[in-house]
Amino acid sequence: MSYTLTTPLYYVNDRAHLGSTYTTIACDAMARYQRLRGERVTFITGCDEHGQKIQRTAEAAGVSPQDHCDQVSAGYRDLWQRWQISHDRFIRTTDPRHRQLVEQFFARVEASGDVVEGRQQGWYCVACEEFKDDPHEAQDPECSIHRKPLEWRDELNLFFRLSRYQEAIESLIRQPGFIEPASRRREVENFVAQGLRDFSISRLDLPWGIPVPGHPGHTFYVWFDALLGYLSALLEDPAPGAAPPDLDQLQQQGWPAQLHVIGKDILRFHAVYWPAMLLSAGLPLPERVFGHGFLTREGQKMGKSLGNVLDPDVLLQRCGRDAVRWYLLRDIPFGDDGDFQQQRFSDLVNNDLANTIGNLLNRTSSMARKWFTAAVPPAGTALSDQHPLALAAAHAAGEVREGLDALKFRRAAEAVLQLAGTANGYLNDQAPWKLMKQPGQEAAVAADLYAVLEAARWVAVLLAPLVPELSGRMLAQLAQEPLGSDADSGPGPGSSLATAASPWLEAQRWGVLKPGQALPEPEPVMLRLELDGPL
Repeated sequence: MSYTLTTPLYYVNDRAHLGSTYTTIACDAMARYQRLRGERVTFITGCDEHGQKIQRTAEAAGVSPQDHCDQVSAGYRDLWQRWQISHDRFIRTTDPRHRQLVEQFFARVEASGDVVEGRQQGWYCVACEEFKDDPHEAQDPECSIHRKPLEWRDELNLFFRLSRYQEAIESLIRQPGFIEPASRRREVENFVAQGLRDFSISRLDLPWGIPVPGHPGHTFYVWFDALLGYLSALLEDPAPGAAPPDLDQLQQQGWPAQLHVIGKDILRFHAVYWPAMLLSAGLPLPERVFGHGFLTREGQKMGKSLGNVLDPDVLLQRCGRDAVRWYLLRDIPFGDDGDFQQQRFSDLVNNDLANTIGNLLNRTSSMARKWFTAAVPPAGTALSDQHPLALAAAHAAGEVREGLDALKFRRAAEAVLQLAGTANGYLNDQAPWKLMKQPGQEAAVAADLYAVLEAARWVAVLLAPLVPELSGRMLAQLAQEPLGSDADSGPGPGSSLATAASPWLEAQRWGVLKPGQALPEPEPVMLRLELDGPL
Protein backbone atom coordinates (compact mmCIF):
# COMPACT_ATOMS: atom_id res chain seq x y z
CA MET A 1 0.00 0.00 0.00
CA SER A 2 1.00 3.63 -0.52
CA TYR A 3 0.49 6.49 1.93
CA THR A 4 1.39 10.09 1.07
CA LEU A 5 1.14 12.87 3.62
CA THR A 6 2.28 16.48 3.65
CA THR A 7 3.01 19.34 5.98
CA PRO A 8 2.33 22.80 4.58
CA LEU A 9 5.16 24.18 2.52
CA TYR A 10 6.52 26.67 5.02
CA TYR A 11 6.80 30.27 3.90
CA VAL A 12 10.40 31.45 4.12
CA ASN A 13 9.78 35.01 5.24
CA ASP A 14 11.39 33.96 8.52
CA ARG A 15 13.01 30.96 10.23
CA ALA A 16 11.03 28.04 11.64
CA HIS A 17 9.01 28.62 14.82
CA LEU A 18 7.24 26.38 17.32
CA GLY A 19 4.06 26.27 15.25
CA SER A 20 5.81 24.83 12.20
CA THR A 21 7.75 22.45 14.45
CA TYR A 22 4.51 21.24 16.06
CA THR A 23 2.91 20.56 12.67
CA THR A 24 6.00 18.73 11.44
CA ILE A 25 6.31 16.60 14.59
CA ALA A 26 2.65 15.59 14.27
CA CYS A 27 3.15 14.62 10.63
CA ASP A 28 6.31 12.75 11.56
CA ALA A 29 4.39 10.72 14.16
CA MET A 30 1.77 9.90 11.53
CA ALA A 31 4.40 8.93 8.98
CA ARG A 32 6.15 6.67 11.47
CA TYR A 33 2.83 5.07 12.42
CA GLN A 34 1.98 4.31 8.81
CA ARG A 35 5.44 2.86 8.16
CA LEU A 36 5.19 0.74 11.29
CA ARG A 37 1.85 -0.60 10.02
CA GLY A 38 3.58 -1.72 6.83
CA GLU A 39 2.62 1.08 4.45
CA ARG A 40 4.89 2.52 1.78
CA VAL A 41 5.09 6.13 2.94
CA THR A 42 6.05 9.34 1.18
CA PHE A 43 6.24 12.14 3.73
CA ILE A 44 6.54 15.55 2.06
CA THR A 45 7.61 18.84 3.53
CA GLY A 46 9.42 21.85 2.13
CA CYS A 47 9.41 25.59 1.59
CA ASP A 48 7.22 28.06 -0.29
CA GLU A 49 9.70 30.63 -1.61
CA HIS A 50 7.97 33.11 -3.92
CA GLY A 51 5.82 36.20 -3.43
CA GLN A 52 5.94 39.85 -2.54
CA LYS A 53 6.58 39.29 1.15
CA ILE A 54 9.76 37.32 0.37
CA GLN A 55 10.92 40.02 -2.01
CA ARG A 56 10.36 42.76 0.58
CA THR A 57 12.00 40.75 3.37
CA ALA A 58 15.09 40.14 1.22
CA GLU A 59 15.28 43.80 0.21
CA ALA A 60 15.07 44.87 3.86
CA ALA A 61 17.96 42.51 4.67
CA GLY A 62 20.05 43.76 1.75
CA VAL A 63 20.24 40.36 0.01
CA SER A 64 18.76 38.89 -3.13
CA PRO A 65 15.49 36.96 -2.80
CA GLN A 66 17.26 33.77 -3.88
CA ASP A 67 20.00 34.17 -1.27
CA HIS A 68 17.36 34.80 1.38
CA CYS A 69 15.44 31.68 0.35
CA ASP A 70 18.59 29.56 0.28
CA GLN A 71 19.48 30.64 3.79
CA VAL A 72 16.06 30.12 5.36
CA SER A 73 15.30 26.82 3.60
CA ALA A 74 18.70 25.50 4.68
CA GLY A 75 17.70 26.40 8.23
CA TYR A 76 14.52 24.34 7.90
CA ARG A 77 16.45 21.35 6.54
CA ASP A 78 18.96 21.56 9.37
CA LEU A 79 16.27 21.93 12.03
CA TRP A 80 14.26 18.94 10.78
CA GLN A 81 17.42 16.84 10.69
CA ARG A 82 18.21 17.70 14.31
CA TRP A 83 14.62 16.94 15.34
CA GLN A 84 15.03 13.63 13.46
CA ILE A 85 12.02 14.30 11.26
CA SER A 86 11.68 11.32 8.92
CA HIS A 87 10.51 13.13 5.78
CA ASP A 88 11.20 11.57 2.40
CA ARG A 89 10.95 14.66 0.21
CA PHE A 90 11.88 18.29 0.80
CA ILE A 91 10.57 20.48 -2.00
CA ARG A 92 11.54 24.08 -2.68
CA THR A 93 9.34 26.08 -5.02
CA THR A 94 12.44 27.76 -6.48
CA ASP A 95 13.54 24.36 -7.81
CA PRO A 96 13.72 24.44 -11.65
CA ARG A 97 11.76 21.18 -11.87
CA HIS A 98 8.97 22.73 -9.84
CA ARG A 99 8.78 25.57 -12.36
CA GLN A 100 8.47 23.02 -15.18
CA LEU A 101 5.61 21.31 -13.39
CA VAL A 102 3.80 24.60 -12.70
CA GLU A 103 3.98 25.46 -16.41
CA GLN A 104 2.66 22.02 -17.36
CA PHE A 105 -0.18 22.24 -14.84
CA PHE A 106 -1.13 25.74 -16.00
CA ALA A 107 -1.28 24.53 -19.60
CA ARG A 108 -3.85 21.93 -18.57
CA VAL A 109 -5.94 24.45 -16.65
CA GLU A 110 -5.81 26.94 -19.50
CA ALA A 111 -6.79 24.23 -21.99
CA SER A 112 -9.81 23.44 -19.78
CA GLY A 113 -11.03 26.99 -20.31
CA ASP A 114 -10.52 27.89 -16.66
CA VAL A 115 -8.19 30.88 -17.11
CA VAL A 116 -9.67 34.30 -17.87
CA GLU A 117 -8.42 37.87 -17.65
CA GLY A 118 -10.06 40.26 -15.19
CA ARG A 119 -9.54 43.15 -12.83
CA GLN A 120 -8.68 42.39 -9.22
CA GLN A 121 -9.75 44.99 -6.70
CA GLY A 122 -9.61 44.54 -2.96
CA TRP A 123 -7.73 44.69 0.31
CA TYR A 124 -4.62 42.51 0.36
CA CYS A 125 -2.49 41.15 3.22
CA VAL A 126 1.09 40.73 2.07
CA ALA A 127 1.90 38.58 5.12
CA CYS A 128 -0.92 36.13 4.27
CA GLU A 129 -0.43 36.63 0.51
CA GLU A 130 -4.22 36.73 0.36
CA PHE A 131 -7.06 39.09 -0.56
CA LYS A 132 -9.36 39.70 2.39
CA ASP A 133 -13.15 40.05 2.47
CA ASP A 134 -13.15 43.57 3.89
CA PRO A 135 -15.56 45.88 1.99
CA HIS A 136 -14.01 48.25 -0.54
CA GLU A 137 -15.12 51.27 1.45
CA ALA A 138 -13.39 50.06 4.65
CA GLN A 139 -11.22 52.67 6.35
CA ASP A 140 -7.68 51.51 7.25
CA PRO A 141 -8.54 47.80 7.60
CA GLU A 142 -5.99 45.43 9.08
CA CYS A 143 -5.36 41.69 8.89
CA SER A 144 -7.05 39.86 11.76
CA ILE A 145 -4.17 37.36 11.92
CA HIS A 146 -1.09 39.57 11.55
CA ARG A 147 -2.58 42.83 12.90
CA LYS A 148 -0.95 44.73 10.05
CA PRO A 149 -2.60 47.24 7.66
CA LEU A 150 -4.08 45.79 4.49
CA GLU A 151 -2.98 47.19 1.12
CA TRP A 152 -5.46 48.23 -1.57
CA ARG A 153 -4.89 46.47 -4.91
CA ASP A 154 -6.39 47.30 -8.30
CA GLU A 155 -4.74 45.50 -11.18
CA LEU A 156 -5.35 43.37 -14.26
CA ASN A 157 -4.77 39.71 -13.36
CA LEU A 158 -5.42 36.24 -14.69
CA PHE A 159 -8.24 34.48 -12.85
CA PHE A 160 -9.03 30.83 -12.25
CA ARG A 161 -12.72 30.14 -12.89
CA LEU A 162 -13.50 28.73 -9.47
CA SER A 163 -17.19 29.56 -9.94
CA ARG A 164 -17.47 26.71 -12.44
CA TYR A 165 -16.77 24.23 -9.64
CA GLN A 166 -19.49 25.28 -7.19
CA GLU A 167 -21.41 22.00 -7.28
CA ALA A 168 -18.29 19.82 -7.33
CA ILE A 169 -16.81 21.57 -4.28
CA GLU A 170 -20.14 21.51 -2.42
CA SER A 171 -20.30 17.75 -2.98
CA LEU A 172 -16.67 17.26 -1.96
CA ILE A 173 -16.82 19.12 1.34
CA ARG A 174 -19.96 17.20 2.32
CA GLN A 175 -18.02 13.93 2.15
CA PRO A 176 -17.39 12.61 5.69
CA GLY A 177 -13.73 12.84 6.57
CA PHE A 178 -12.56 15.11 3.76
CA ILE A 179 -12.27 18.12 6.08
CA GLU A 180 -11.14 17.41 9.62
CA PRO A 181 -11.64 18.01 12.42
CA ALA A 182 -15.38 18.25 11.87
CA SER A 183 -15.48 21.61 13.66
CA ARG A 184 -13.58 23.15 10.74
CA ARG A 185 -16.02 21.89 8.10
CA ARG A 186 -18.75 24.38 8.99
CA GLU A 187 -16.41 27.31 8.30
CA VAL A 188 -15.70 26.00 4.79
CA GLU A 189 -19.35 25.15 4.14
CA ASN A 190 -20.34 28.72 5.04
CA PHE A 191 -17.72 30.13 2.69
CA VAL A 192 -18.80 27.92 -0.21
CA ALA A 193 -22.49 28.60 0.42
CA GLN A 194 -21.90 32.30 -0.28
CA GLY A 195 -21.06 31.36 -3.86
CA LEU A 196 -17.58 30.66 -5.17
CA ARG A 197 -15.93 33.52 -6.98
CA ASP A 198 -13.14 33.30 -9.50
CA PHE A 199 -9.78 34.03 -7.89
CA SER A 200 -6.63 35.68 -9.10
CA ILE A 201 -3.74 33.39 -10.04
CA SER A 202 -1.27 36.00 -11.28
CA ARG A 203 0.33 39.29 -10.29
CA LEU A 204 1.59 42.05 -12.55
CA ASP A 205 5.13 43.38 -12.36
CA LEU A 206 6.16 41.22 -9.40
CA PRO A 207 9.56 39.83 -10.42
CA TRP A 208 9.98 37.32 -7.57
CA GLY A 209 7.79 34.54 -8.90
CA ILE A 210 7.38 32.10 -11.77
CA PRO A 211 6.50 33.84 -15.07
CA VAL A 212 3.14 32.84 -16.57
CA PRO A 213 3.74 31.30 -20.03
CA GLY A 214 2.13 33.32 -22.81
CA HIS A 215 1.27 36.27 -20.58
CA PRO A 216 4.18 38.76 -20.47
CA GLY A 217 4.50 40.72 -17.24
CA HIS A 218 2.50 38.20 -15.20
CA THR A 219 3.96 35.96 -12.51
CA PHE A 220 2.00 33.23 -10.76
CA TYR A 221 0.21 34.15 -7.55
CA VAL A 222 2.18 32.51 -4.76
CA TRP A 223 -0.67 30.19 -3.71
CA PHE A 224 -1.20 28.77 -7.19
CA ASP A 225 2.52 28.07 -7.35
CA ALA A 226 2.94 26.75 -3.77
CA LEU A 227 0.08 24.24 -3.79
CA LEU A 228 1.67 22.53 -6.78
CA GLY A 229 4.73 21.80 -4.64
CA TYR A 230 2.88 18.74 -3.32
CA LEU A 231 2.95 17.37 -6.85
CA SER A 232 6.48 18.38 -7.84
CA ALA A 233 7.78 16.78 -4.64
CA LEU A 234 6.49 13.42 -5.87
CA LEU A 235 8.16 13.88 -9.25
CA GLU A 236 11.59 14.78 -7.91
CA ASP A 237 14.50 13.36 -9.86
CA PRO A 238 17.93 14.51 -8.74
CA ALA A 239 19.73 12.74 -11.61
CA PRO A 240 21.54 15.08 -14.03
CA GLY A 241 19.68 15.43 -17.29
CA ALA A 242 16.51 13.86 -15.91
CA ALA A 243 13.39 14.12 -18.03
CA PRO A 244 10.99 16.95 -17.13
CA PRO A 245 8.33 16.07 -14.55
CA ASP A 246 5.26 14.47 -16.09
CA LEU A 247 1.85 14.95 -14.48
CA ASP A 248 0.71 11.67 -16.01
CA GLN A 249 3.20 9.86 -13.75
CA LEU A 250 1.77 11.19 -10.48
CA GLN A 251 -0.47 8.24 -9.71
CA GLN A 252 2.50 5.88 -10.00
CA GLN A 253 4.47 8.07 -7.58
CA GLY A 254 2.03 8.29 -4.66
CA TRP A 255 -0.71 10.75 -5.71
CA PRO A 256 -3.37 11.40 -4.50
CA ALA A 257 -2.20 12.28 -1.02
CA GLN A 258 -3.99 10.55 1.81
CA LEU A 259 -3.44 13.53 4.13
CA HIS A 260 -2.67 17.24 4.01
CA VAL A 261 -1.95 18.67 7.49
CA ILE A 262 -2.19 22.46 7.57
CA GLY A 263 -2.88 25.35 9.89
CA LYS A 264 -6.51 26.39 10.18
CA ASP A 265 -5.71 29.77 8.59
CA ILE A 266 -5.00 28.17 5.19
CA LEU A 267 -7.85 25.68 5.21
CA ARG A 268 -9.80 27.51 2.49
CA PHE A 269 -6.91 27.24 0.04
CA HIS A 270 -6.55 23.50 0.60
CA ALA A 271 -10.20 22.48 0.89
CA VAL A 272 -11.67 24.70 -1.87
CA TYR A 273 -9.13 26.25 -4.27
CA TRP A 274 -6.76 23.29 -4.44
CA PRO A 275 -9.39 20.61 -5.26
CA ALA A 276 -10.90 22.86 -7.95
CA MET A 277 -7.46 23.35 -9.52
CA LEU A 278 -6.89 19.59 -9.53
CA LEU A 279 -10.30 18.94 -11.09
CA SER A 280 -9.50 21.45 -13.81
CA ALA A 281 -6.20 19.68 -14.55
CA GLY A 282 -7.88 16.25 -14.56
CA LEU A 283 -6.03 14.97 -11.49
CA PRO A 284 -7.31 12.99 -8.49
CA LEU A 285 -8.19 14.77 -5.26
CA PRO A 286 -6.51 14.33 -1.86
CA GLU A 287 -8.40 12.15 0.60
CA ARG A 288 -8.24 14.28 3.73
CA VAL A 289 -7.40 17.87 4.72
CA PHE A 290 -6.74 18.37 8.42
CA GLY A 291 -6.67 21.92 9.78
CA HIS A 292 -5.04 22.16 13.20
CA GLY A 293 -5.14 25.04 15.65
CA PHE A 294 -2.65 27.65 16.81
CA LEU A 295 -0.33 27.62 19.82
CA THR A 296 -0.16 30.31 22.47
CA ARG A 297 2.27 30.58 25.39
CA GLU A 298 1.00 30.92 28.93
CA GLY A 299 -2.30 32.18 27.53
CA GLN A 300 -0.72 34.85 25.29
CA LYS A 301 -0.24 34.92 21.54
CA MET A 302 3.45 34.51 20.74
CA GLY A 303 5.18 37.40 19.00
CA LYS A 304 8.54 39.08 18.67
CA SER A 305 7.15 42.32 20.06
CA LEU A 306 6.08 40.49 23.24
CA GLY A 307 9.42 38.70 23.51
CA ASN A 308 7.68 35.38 24.23
CA VAL A 309 8.44 33.37 21.11
CA LEU A 310 9.44 29.77 21.85
CA ASP A 311 12.48 28.92 19.76
CA PRO A 312 12.54 25.28 18.55
CA ASP A 313 16.35 25.36 18.78
CA VAL A 314 16.21 26.31 22.45
CA LEU A 315 13.58 23.66 23.19
CA LEU A 316 15.70 21.03 21.50
CA GLN A 317 18.89 21.97 23.32
CA ARG A 318 17.38 22.36 26.79
CA CYS A 319 14.64 19.71 26.76
CA GLY A 320 15.40 17.13 24.08
CA ARG A 321 13.22 15.53 21.41
CA ASP A 322 11.34 13.04 23.59
CA ALA A 323 10.13 15.62 26.09
CA VAL A 324 8.85 18.10 23.50
CA ARG A 325 7.26 15.46 21.27
CA TRP A 326 5.46 13.90 24.24
CA TYR A 327 4.13 17.19 25.56
CA LEU A 328 2.87 18.48 22.21
CA LEU A 329 1.27 15.19 21.15
CA ARG A 330 -0.01 14.11 24.57
CA ASP A 331 -1.33 17.36 26.01
CA ILE A 332 -2.82 19.32 23.08
CA PRO A 333 -5.84 17.82 21.31
CA PHE A 334 -4.67 17.90 17.70
CA GLY A 335 -6.96 20.16 15.73
CA ASP A 336 -7.72 22.51 18.63
CA ASP A 337 -5.82 25.60 19.68
CA GLY A 338 -3.25 24.83 22.37
CA ASP A 339 -1.38 26.69 25.09
CA PHE A 340 2.25 25.90 25.93
CA GLN A 341 2.61 26.09 29.72
CA GLN A 342 6.14 25.53 31.01
CA GLN A 343 5.20 24.17 34.43
CA ARG A 344 2.69 21.74 32.95
CA PHE A 345 5.28 20.74 30.35
CA SER A 346 7.79 19.84 33.06
CA ASP A 347 5.20 18.10 35.21
CA LEU A 348 3.84 15.93 32.41
CA VAL A 349 7.25 14.90 31.14
CA ASN A 350 8.48 14.01 34.62
CA ASN A 351 5.30 12.32 35.81
CA ASP A 352 4.48 10.45 32.62
CA LEU A 353 7.84 9.54 31.14
CA ALA A 354 10.36 9.59 33.99
CA ASN A 355 8.07 8.28 36.74
CA THR A 356 5.14 6.25 35.40
CA ILE A 357 6.89 4.73 32.40
CA GLY A 358 10.59 4.95 33.23
CA ASN A 359 10.36 3.75 36.82
CA LEU A 360 8.06 0.89 35.85
CA LEU A 361 10.73 -0.59 33.62
CA ASN A 362 13.66 0.26 35.87
CA ARG A 363 12.36 -1.25 39.09
CA THR A 364 10.89 -4.36 37.44
CA SER A 365 14.07 -5.06 35.53
CA SER A 366 16.11 -4.56 38.70
CA MET A 367 14.04 -7.14 40.61
CA ALA A 368 14.19 -9.61 37.73
CA ARG A 369 17.95 -9.30 37.52
CA LYS A 370 18.36 -9.61 41.30
CA TRP A 371 16.26 -12.73 41.77
CA PHE A 372 16.46 -14.53 38.40
CA THR A 373 20.12 -14.52 37.37
CA ALA A 374 19.99 -11.17 35.54
CA ALA A 375 17.48 -12.53 33.03
CA VAL A 376 13.80 -12.53 32.06
CA PRO A 377 12.06 -14.72 34.69
CA PRO A 378 10.12 -17.91 33.87
CA ALA A 379 6.69 -16.90 32.54
CA GLY A 380 4.52 -19.60 34.06
CA THR A 381 0.87 -18.56 34.17
CA ALA A 382 1.71 -15.08 32.86
CA LEU A 383 1.83 -16.42 29.29
CA SER A 384 -1.95 -16.65 29.15
CA ASP A 385 -3.54 -14.12 26.80
CA GLN A 386 -6.25 -13.78 29.44
CA HIS A 387 -3.81 -12.44 32.00
CA PRO A 388 -5.06 -9.03 33.28
CA LEU A 389 -2.04 -7.24 31.82
CA ALA A 390 -2.39 -9.08 28.51
CA LEU A 391 -5.97 -7.83 28.26
CA ALA A 392 -4.89 -4.31 29.23
CA ALA A 393 -2.14 -4.36 26.60
CA ALA A 394 -4.51 -5.51 23.85
CA HIS A 395 -6.98 -2.79 24.78
CA ALA A 396 -4.24 -0.14 24.76
CA ALA A 397 -3.05 -1.25 21.33
CA GLY A 398 -6.55 -0.90 19.92
CA GLU A 399 -6.88 2.57 21.40
CA VAL A 400 -3.51 3.61 19.99
CA ARG A 401 -4.35 2.43 16.48
CA GLU A 402 -7.80 4.02 16.50
CA GLY A 403 -6.40 7.23 17.93
CA LEU A 404 -3.61 7.53 15.37
CA ASP A 405 -5.92 6.65 12.47
CA ALA A 406 -8.00 9.67 13.50
CA LEU A 407 -4.94 11.91 14.23
CA LYS A 408 -5.98 11.89 17.88
CA PHE A 409 -2.46 11.76 19.22
CA ARG A 410 -3.64 12.62 22.71
CA ARG A 411 -5.91 9.56 22.80
CA ALA A 412 -3.04 7.35 21.65
CA ALA A 413 -0.60 8.76 24.21
CA GLU A 414 -3.09 8.46 27.06
CA ALA A 415 -3.80 4.84 26.14
CA VAL A 416 -0.10 3.99 26.45
CA LEU A 417 0.14 5.90 29.69
CA GLN A 418 -2.88 4.05 31.08
CA LEU A 419 -1.26 0.70 30.26
CA ALA A 420 1.88 1.76 32.14
CA GLY A 421 -0.27 2.89 35.07
CA THR A 422 -2.13 -0.43 35.09
CA ALA A 423 1.17 -2.33 35.11
CA ASN A 424 2.45 -0.19 37.98
CA GLY A 425 -0.75 -0.84 39.90
CA TYR A 426 -0.48 -4.58 39.28
CA LEU A 427 3.10 -4.60 40.51
CA ASN A 428 2.16 -2.72 43.67
CA ASP A 429 -0.78 -5.05 44.33
CA GLN A 430 1.30 -8.19 43.87
CA ALA A 431 4.19 -6.77 45.91
CA PRO A 432 6.83 -9.27 44.75
CA TRP A 433 9.33 -7.77 47.21
CA LYS A 434 7.15 -9.18 49.98
CA LEU A 435 6.16 -12.39 48.24
CA MET A 436 9.76 -13.31 47.50
CA LYS A 437 10.43 -13.54 51.24
CA GLN A 438 7.86 -16.32 51.58
CA PRO A 439 8.96 -19.91 51.00
CA GLY A 440 7.71 -21.56 47.79
CA GLN A 441 6.57 -18.34 46.12
CA GLU A 442 9.39 -18.01 43.60
CA ALA A 443 7.27 -19.20 40.65
CA ALA A 444 4.50 -16.72 41.48
CA VAL A 445 7.00 -13.88 41.74
CA ALA A 446 8.58 -14.92 38.44
CA ALA A 447 5.19 -14.89 36.68
CA ASP A 448 4.30 -11.49 38.11
CA LEU A 449 7.60 -9.94 37.06
CA TYR A 450 7.36 -11.54 33.63
CA ALA A 451 3.89 -10.08 33.13
CA VAL A 452 5.00 -6.59 34.12
CA LEU A 453 8.13 -6.75 31.95
CA GLU A 454 6.00 -7.91 29.02
CA ALA A 455 3.57 -5.05 29.65
CA ALA A 456 6.54 -2.64 29.69
CA ARG A 457 7.60 -4.10 26.33
CA TRP A 458 4.14 -3.34 24.95
CA VAL A 459 4.43 0.22 26.28
CA ALA A 460 7.72 0.60 24.39
CA VAL A 461 6.21 -0.84 21.21
CA LEU A 462 3.17 1.43 21.32
CA LEU A 463 5.32 4.50 22.00
CA ALA A 464 7.32 3.97 18.79
CA PRO A 465 5.38 6.41 16.55
CA LEU A 466 5.13 9.09 19.25
CA VAL A 467 8.53 9.10 20.98
CA PRO A 468 10.71 6.74 18.93
CA GLU A 469 13.93 7.36 20.85
CA LEU A 470 12.38 6.56 24.22
CA SER A 471 10.79 3.50 22.66
CA GLY A 472 14.19 2.35 21.42
CA ARG A 473 15.86 2.82 24.81
CA MET A 474 13.11 0.85 26.53
CA LEU A 475 13.36 -2.01 24.07
CA ALA A 476 17.15 -2.08 24.46
CA GLN A 477 16.66 -2.33 28.23
CA LEU A 478 14.55 -5.42 27.54
CA ALA A 479 17.14 -6.87 25.14
CA GLN A 480 14.79 -6.30 22.19
CA GLU A 481 15.54 -4.86 18.76
CA PRO A 482 14.31 -1.29 18.13
CA LEU A 483 11.34 -0.81 15.82
CA GLY A 484 11.23 1.26 12.67
CA SER A 485 14.97 1.87 12.43
CA ASP A 486 14.66 2.37 8.66
CA ALA A 487 12.14 5.16 9.32
CA ASP A 488 14.57 6.87 11.67
CA SER A 489 17.41 7.14 9.21
CA GLY A 490 16.22 10.48 7.89
CA PRO A 491 15.19 11.70 4.46
CA GLY A 492 16.39 10.03 1.31
CA PRO A 493 15.79 10.31 -2.41
CA GLY A 494 12.90 7.85 -2.49
CA SER A 495 9.87 6.80 -0.56
CA SER A 496 10.33 4.80 2.62
CA LEU A 497 9.68 1.14 2.03
CA ALA A 498 8.08 -0.99 4.68
CA THR A 499 8.66 -4.72 4.89
CA ALA A 500 5.90 -7.06 3.74
CA ALA A 501 5.23 -8.16 7.31
CA SER A 502 5.04 -5.41 9.91
CA PRO A 503 7.40 -6.09 12.84
CA TRP A 504 5.46 -3.49 14.83
CA LEU A 505 2.17 -5.34 14.45
CA GLU A 506 3.94 -8.64 15.06
CA ALA A 507 5.33 -7.21 18.29
CA GLN A 508 1.78 -6.63 19.52
CA ARG A 509 1.52 -10.24 20.63
CA TRP A 510 1.53 -11.28 24.28
CA GLY A 511 4.47 -13.36 25.41
CA VAL A 512 7.26 -12.18 23.11
CA LEU A 513 9.86 -11.89 25.89
CA LYS A 514 11.86 -15.11 26.19
CA PRO A 515 12.41 -16.46 29.71
CA GLY A 516 16.13 -16.73 30.38
CA GLN A 517 17.01 -13.88 28.03
CA ALA A 518 19.76 -11.81 29.67
CA LEU A 519 18.68 -8.34 30.77
CA PRO A 520 21.12 -5.41 30.60
CA GLU A 521 22.05 -3.42 33.67
CA PRO A 522 19.14 -0.99 34.22
CA GLU A 523 19.67 2.66 33.39
CA PRO A 524 17.11 5.47 33.48
CA VAL A 525 15.38 5.53 30.11
CA MET A 526 14.12 9.08 30.71
CA LEU A 527 15.86 11.67 32.83
CA ARG A 528 13.77 14.14 34.78
CA LEU A 529 13.38 17.54 33.16
CA GLU A 530 14.86 20.25 35.36
CA LEU A 531 14.40 23.74 33.90
CA ASP A 532 16.27 26.54 35.61
CA GLY A 533 14.38 29.56 34.37
CA PRO A 534 11.98 30.32 31.50
CA LEU A 535 12.54 28.73 28.13
